[in-house]
Amino acid sequence: MNLKPRLMHTLYNRRKFIGLSVIAAAATAITGPVSAHLAASAPVPAGLRVGIIGLDVSHSVAFTKLLNAENTPPAFGGYKVIAAYPQGSNDIAFSADRIPEFTKTVSAMGVEIVSSIADLLSKVDVVLLNTNDGRLHLEQVLPVLKAGKRVFINKPFAASMNDVKAIFAASKKYKVPVFTSSSMRYMENKTQLLSAETGKILGVETYSPATIELTHPDLFWYGIHGVEMLFTLMGRGCKEVRRIYTPDTDLVTGIWEDNRIGTFRGTRTGPHNYGGTVFAEKAIVPVIPAKGFAGLMTEIIKYFQTGISPVSPEETFEIYAFMQAADESKKQGGAAVALTHSYKL
Repeated sequence: MNLKPRLMHTLYNRRKFIGLSVIAAAATAITGPVSAHLAASAPVPAGLRVGIIGLDVSHSVAFTKLLNAENTPPAFGGYKVIAAYPQGSNDIAFSADRIPEFTKTVSAMGVEIVSSIADLLSKVDVVLLNTNDGRLHLEQVLPVLKAGKRVFINKPFAASMNDVKAIFAASKKYKVPVFTSSSMRYMENKTQLLSAETGKILGVETYSPATIELTHPDLFWYGIHGVEMLFTLMGRGCKEVRRIYTPDTDLVTGIWEDNRIGTFRGTRTGPHNYGGTVFAEKAIVPVIPAKGFAGLMTEIIKYFQTGISPVSPEETFEIYAFMQAADESKKQGGAAVALTHSYKL
């Protein structure tokens, strides 16, 4: 076995962590009173200590701000972020270049920066796996599951269907449920859209940005937001997918087993917006997208408390299978691709 690549990767991480530790120390010095105030607050009780893996995405900053605010809502259950392992993407510059900035920001909120996932797990009870690079999620989640700790896995859940299956297999093996979701699942008017007043949903159109990152299947990286909204409203049961692709836009059409039609429009130019329309028996209603992460965080905390994921593995698997089928349809010039439902618990 050639150990040189692994050795180089280890050295890279150690060197990068030393640099990040210097930045975190500088942040403490710069922010003085704020950090001292947070550090001097009462210790977080066991059971409520949250750790973050991956400071290469703005979600890590947003989640920490929500949980570590002075007056948090009862729905957040007293959970606080107390430690973070910064290493995330290595070769996606957009993500990797933000690690120093986000490490500084999170450190200033009283979060200890640690040198390894093992160190993190020794200090926390539950984990937010936020690394922006889905290719690293399987590797990073395995020690968390082995330690028996509940973990929320931020989007993209993984960067391949093989890894999607492997994560759920590990979840089953170690008897630790996992939860993953886009914040867009918790749209502002979700209750209305799924109510008896609106009636049975006959079809849905959603839209969101769909920036493409070449290291991931096209829609996994950002189109997941609009696709998750689509499945939240349509439910499971898509049997066939077609995708029309241009450099600026994707139009993905799914036909469900009961012959309902759902569509996702992914945009790469124009306004950076989210939304959609629900066509139901009693009304046609616009989708009001989620604003911020409070709705998602409320569900994460419920999951941490109960160990019950609000999104089933079967639904998550189908969402990613839908996006993978869209890639296959693109390769086939927009031909229909059957969705396979081969995942079994």
